[in-house]
Amino acid sequence: MSTPANAGRAPRSSRVRRTIAAVLLGTTVLTGPFLIANQSTAAAAESALTQTMPGSFADLAAKVSPAVVNVSTTQQAKAERGNPRMPGFPPGSPFEEFFRQFQDQFGQNGGPGGDDQSEGPSEGQPRGKVGSLGSGFIIDAAGYVVTNNHVIDGADEIKVTLQDGTELPATLVGRDAKTDIALLKVKSDKALPALDWGDSDAARVGDWVMAVGNPFGLGGTVTKGIISARGRDIHSGPYDDYLQLDAAINRGNSGGPTFTLDGRVIGINTAIYSPNGGSVGIGFAIPSNIAKQVVAQLKENGHVERGWLGVKIQEISPEIAESVGLSQTKGALVAEVTPDSPAAKAGVRQGDVILAYGGKPVNTLRDLTRRVADTKAGDTVDMTVVRKGKETTLTAHIAPLPAEQRMAAAEGTGPAAESAVETVNGLKLAPLDGATRSRLGLGEGVKGVVVTSVSPQAGDLPVRPGDVIVKVGDHSVTSPAEVTKSLHEAEKDGRKAVLLLVNRGGNESFVPLKLVKA
Repeated sequence: MSTPANAGRAPRSSRVRRTIAAVLLGTTVLTGPFLIANQSTAAAAESALTQTMPGSFADLAAKVSPAVVNVSTTQQAKAERGNPRMPGFPPGSPFEEFFRQFQDQFGQNGGPGGDDQSEGPSEGQPRGKVGSLGSGFIIDAAGYVVTNNHVIDGADEIKVTLQDGTELPATLVGRDAKTDIALLKVKSDKALPALDWGDSDAARVGDWVMAVGNPFGLGGTVTKGIISARGRDIHSGPYDDYLQLDAAINRGNSGGPTFTLDGRVIGINTAIYSPNGGSVGIGFAIPSNIAKQVVAQLKENGHVERGWLGVKIQEISPEIAESVGLSQTKGALVAEVTPDSPAAKAGVRQGDVILAYGGKPVNTLRDLTRRVADTKAGDTVDMTVVRKGKETTLTAHIAPLPAEQRMAAAEGTGPAAESAVETVNGLKLAPLDGATRSRLGLGEGVKGVVVTSVSPQAGDLPVRPGDVIVKVGDHSVTSPAEVTKSLHEAEKDGRKAVLLLVNRGGNESFVPLKLVKA
């Protein structure tokens, strides 16, 4: 689980949700023969390491540290019922007062810079203000400061502290929760140092990096390490594409910069993965090429405008690839198309597989979501789509992402035909009548055939009782007989699996069903 790398200020329930609970499942021991490189190869490798490994980071730290700042916030604490961290002493007792004074001085965790540095009062008493600490950096000498959104989220007051101790009040220019980036503005009577963005796309696994920040309130802390991995999805948002670092990043580092050896910002330190809340060498930074686009829009508009295509997509599993005739598990399967969306107007259909967008291949779902988001509203983009085994090109006019997206509704083709219950491929099927529709809580717009039971002998099937089969392949079905006919036709065509469009609890998705010959 990933955790924001700033000192928290949220109530205990929120802190618990952010606390890391990672478990190491095992270790790997390598034994057996080793491959020994010849002396010339070893000498060349040693020479390369000598040339690229810095002897010291002191000059780099001296160069960039003046533009790294501490970001502190205060906000009115929310009322809580009771005090979850206070031992259960009688109200007004000396012990209660002792622990209250102790926690007021040292914070909830018993030390300066603890996870929550203010103690909540008993129920019914007014609460004061609580604060948090994070990091940031000056990206423009005009006073623009970049940090994480979660550092300043909910803040009533924001203060930026420079390396020389100068404290400046900051105003919020804009923030983007989906990428966890915020842009602040300060005014200063003296010239401010500023940093430059680096090219995160050029960064390679194994490159040296240096992080500067404010861990646990200890401003100006410098740590070094390497890029451990790229393209990490830690499930913090729809556009995750983190750099993984082994440089020590702790609470309070959030919003601080990670540098290349030439002193350019290559990432914004945002989260850590840890069993104890401290650094174990797994940190995550937002790549600079994502951050600088977001920051530019925040500076210009105060918000981020993203492109919108209007499709619900799902991954291509090996079974789905086989069902739709793909040789590789690449692309994005269109599960739903939002009516009157750019996708609908371009002719995208449910069951299409998007293989390329804007001339670039779509290998994963994130490839498509990020590229659509980065497309400016009004731009025209070509997409390569596979439909019924054939590739075709569609052109979409991208629209701005709505504040609230409309989800596609399941469209019916007519009343369900009356038919008998049938069993096929281990599935017992029945018409979707009024009683069943009411029992499953489905609206009148949902049409299809309900799965009443699944044979234990059928093995591990992707459908379960209560699912409604809406389509078999490209064919809409309204009776068990139509499902049986479509499956038998697929068997005759020599197909090993067929794609079902299933409605489960009001949500539609595609699942691959392996065909079992009678």
